[in-house]
Amino acid sequence: MRSHAVPGSVLRVEDRITDARGRRVELGPRDDIVNGGPQLVRDGRVAVDYGTDGTAHPGNPTAAYTWGIKRNPRTFLGTDARGRILLVTSAGRQPGYSDGLGLNEGAELMRRLGAVNAMNLDGGGSTAMAVHGRLVTMPSDAAGERPVGDGLFLKNTG
Repeated sequence: MRSHAVPGSVLRVEDRITDARGRRVELGPRDDIVNGGPQLVRDGRVAVDYGTDGTAHPGNPTAAYTWGIKRNPRTFLGTDARGRILLVTSAGRQPGYSDGLGLNEGAELMRRLGAVNAMNLDGGGSTAMAVHGRLVTMPSDAAGERPVGDGLFLKNTG
């Protein structure tokens, strides 16, 4: 920012949402966006691809291992063939309680649970799940829950 913004100057902030092919996506008032990736299951098949999803970094051969293959706390979101939401949270980094999951393990778990499509959401110390306002997972950070600026909120309307 400092190299582009001179104190006292007016900045214009612009956002643009694009799909995987770079085409602009127009959002309406009923649309929401959630941070996540990579895709884990596509059309009922495990679809983790470290080379195309941005997990593998040229010049850093350990990136895919430390972030994707290594077991960590994770949250997965998917839908089954009936359109039902599947939301799975795995604690991790807690020997004797939970080791967590790697992305391939999470993809296989989601497929076995019936996911037709699924993706990885935020993970690591940001992983937490609360049901009816009560935390039901054990945070991996020694300090407890981490302050996180985003979340996914589900409400049963049926």
